[in-house]
Amino acid sequence: MRIPVWHATVFAVGLAVVQLALGTNALFSGLCIVFIVTATYAFNMAGGLARPSGSYVFFFALLAVILGLVAKCLLLEAADSNLRVPMITMEAYTGGILAMLAAVYMSQRFIRRVGFLQNLATVDNMKMAAIGCLVAGIGVPLLGGVLYTEGGNVFTPLFSAYNQINHFLPMAIILGVTAEIYLSNGTRSVNAPVLIAGGWMLFQGGVLSFSKEALFLPPVCWLATGASLRYRFSRGQLFGGLLILFLFGRYMIPFCQYGRSFRSDSNTFSQNVDVSISLLFRLEEVRTLYAQNLAIIDRGSQHGYFNTDQGLFDRLQMFGIDDALNAVTEEEGEYGLTPILSYFLNAVPHVFWPDKPTINMANVFGHAVGLPESDTTTSISFSPVAEAYHDAKWAGVFIVAPIIWFLLFIIMDSLCGDTRKSPWGILALSLFAHDAPEGMLGGPVYLMSMGVIIISTIAIFSAYLLPLLATMTTGAKSRKAKRVLAVLPAARQRGGLVSKPPAADSSL
Repeated sequence: MRIPVWHATVFAVGLAVVQLALGTNALFSGLCIVFIVTATYAFNMAGGLARPSGSYVFFFALLAVILGLVAKCLLLEAADSNLRVPMITMEAYTGGILAMLAAVYMSQRFIRRVGFLQNLATVDNMKMAAIGCLVAGIGVPLLGGVLYTEGGNVFTPLFSAYNQINHFLPMAIILGVTAEIYLSNGTRSVNAPVLIAGGWMLFQGGVLSFSKEALFLPPVCWLATGASLRYRFSRGQLFGGLLILFLFGRYMIPFCQYGRSFRSDSNTFSQNVDVSISLLFRLEEVRTLYAQNLAIIDRGSQHGYFNTDQGLFDRLQMFGIDDALNAVTEEEGEYGLTPILSYFLNAVPHVFWPDKPTINMANVFGHAVGLPESDTTTSISFSPVAEAYHDAKWAGVFIVAPIIWFLLFIIMDSLCGDTRKSPWGILALSLFAHDAPEGMLGGPVYLMSMGVIIISTIAIFSAYLLPLLATMTTGAKSRKAKRVLAVLPAARQRGGLVSKPPAADSSL
């Protein structure tokens, strides 16, 4: 999927006109136009959502900046209001997207066109691999809980290492959706593995662990997989998605934010379950309590971009918190490049560096914007551009950040290849959805190191081991033919988009 530049230009100009009518500074609005148009160029140049680099550009531009600007217009608020250094913040974003465009342009010269993992995907055993991912994503952690003993035992290092790569449930959704679209000739996109994996992530991660990422990751995986295969979503599916988005924004985000204050490592599992279930049946009351205690619970309360609490929109933009860090940079000067060094050192596995120190820069920078000094655990999310500016001002934005993005784009695109032909790229996309807008510069370093290990391990397991695991646990067998994925032609049939499944000898 690529976006026509003239569409983006018309949208950006229209947005700027509304901003001006609401009293926004003209230069601020002009920079908004430059940001949106440049982001579109970078997105298209990277290959759109068909490449991991394109998805990184997409999620950074949309979730860090554009949705916040749109929300301000919808709320009839000036786009530069409630910011301490609005021009610095918008200049940094604009400089950041120009630097990202340069990183995309330079990386295109070095990217391997057929990804190293691209040909591992086959159509016929994909559903079995999805079932195997369910076993690996649900069964193994449950086994780890049974074998857990306080103080650790012989199994503790194994399960600790396993947890580092455990992204099997998102992969189960991706593989399940891909298999269903092909096997149904594009008329369906959901099957049992998809529902089980999504439901478990929502319950175990969203409800019991109060994780906002676990709430949104299942629909993101479903939507991204369908979009990459050009599945035609029905009106009912789109309406249902919008309804879920509304309910999550109105009730589940306050539920997660408020519920975290009741969790404790000293509580037993059953006590934590009781807390979660109790709050789940009082969602309207929890929403009210969350609004009343917003100043304590939500970082957006201290540096809010909107005049009033906006629930989901408070989480889908980085303006408020990035602006706060930019203001600290202007007042106190740049922090230095020590964080960049710490990110690369942190990429060294513990097996090679057992006593590796843990430096949480999200907590360090959080203290600069108001986090209590006694709090050494809370992490505050900033965009990579805000950290680049804080680390080295304009040298960080125009030199340090694009070098890191350049390396990330080469590594991830060369590893995964075309997401339309390989599901592993969609797993990378799901990781980028979180790290691109709010992963700071440590996110790309993590993705090009540990992220490569995660994706490679899951891809190899899904291609060779997990179908066998599914056969052992269910008794079902995959077909003998080995048909690799192919890009689906734009033929639409009955409610779905699609095409005939690729022939047995089709190639990438």
